[in-house]
Amino acid sequence: MGEFDYPQNDRQEVFSKAVKAGKRTYFFDVKETKNGEMYINITESKRLFDENTGKFTYDKHKIFLYKEDFEKFSNGLHQVINFIETGEIPVEEKEIAGDFE
Repeated sequence: MGEFDYPQNDRQEVFSKAVKAGKRTYFFDVKETKNGEMYINITESKRLFDENTGKFTYDKHKIFLYKEDFEKFSNGLHQVINFIETGEIPVEEKEIAGDFE
């Protein structure tokens, strides 16, 4: 494989934290790659009722976050939460807004 050993379902879970938030549950799972590097698997799980089958199902979305990205991810998350709470656009965001165009 390339630069990363991509996660597989059989990776050993090192630590897990579930956060219930209304109709959603967020799972923060620390897992380990073949070469011993740890990463975070973030899963959003939402319980839905399937009217066709009469059963509940779960809609899941996952993000794999690698160690080298922790600081940037954490900073970005903090900035958007701060923006929602205060309405203030962070200085760094103004400067790099054109990077994604």
